[in-house]
Amino acid sequence: MDPYKELSEEDQKTLLKFPVYISLLAANANGEMDKAEKNTAIQFDHIKPYTADPLLLGFYAKADQVFQSNLEEIDNELPKGKLQRDVAIKAELKKIKEILKKFSPAYANAMHKSMKSFKEHISEAHHNVLEDFLFPIPIKGLTD
Repeated sequence: MDPYKELSEEDQKTLLKFPVYISLLAANANGEMDKAEKNTAIQFDHIKPYTADPLLLGFYAKADQVFQSNLEEIDNELPKGKLQRDVAIKAELKKIKEILKKFSPAYANAMHKSMKSFKEHISEAHHNVLEDFLFPIPIKGLTD
């Protein structure tokens, strides 16, 4: 049985936004999600149903269907500016944290690990864009 499907419809919709909020938080270093970060988040979300922990396959199959529309909607609704966005995103993540408490420790841990990898992947996309801009020429020991 898929624990995600045992949630109420409202909790399911909220949880489907989890990877979106993680992506937006990871991309908020400059107060907005740039095009490279958005594309990376969408591409990474598309592969998650195939690479995620088997416990999360049902969740990611559903999340993938609504990820891009949720991302665009939430990104447009969030306040502008780094601090305001951080506060709004973290408030939503607190709601999601309460939903995660409804799962078994194994499922919640798998979800936590998965979202951590999501955050790291999106953060790396931001870093790579900045690195390529700041250091377009490879510098041994710095960009290698």
